[in-house]
Amino acid sequence: YDGKCVFCRIARREEPGTALLPCEDEDLVCFRDIKPGAPHHYLVVPVKHMGNCKTLKTEHIPLVKRMMEVGKTVLQKNNFSDLNDVRMGFHWPPFCSIAHLHLHVLAPASQLGFLSRIYYRINSYWFIT
Repeated sequence: YDGKCVFCRIARREEPGTALLPCEDEDLVCFRDIKPGAPHHYLVVPVKHMGNCKTLKTEHIPLVKRMMEVGKTVLQKNNFSDLNDVRMGFHWPPFCSIAHLHLHVLAPASQLGFLSRIYYRINSYWFIT
């Protein structure tokens, strides 16, 4: 736990302004992005503090898969069912604003605005899917 990390505080329910969405994985939390790039824009975050996506190793594959499953489940619970029109990924340092691992879940990807299409561009130098 890093008390200076806003995502650690959100995960511990210490940020009353951020509502957590129902999540069936006790090691993960999910909440809406404060600057949404799509009608549905959620962040899936490990409760335990982890560095950014550059710190991921082979043993983290199950964690990333669970993060993606949580993202899909949250979309479905929020009445979004076209899972072929979803973009999920991580901002690559130094392009991530919070140094706590977080998966962006955006839908419908077909409705990303001009800047969001750049900012969340598939497998770009700054965003990996």
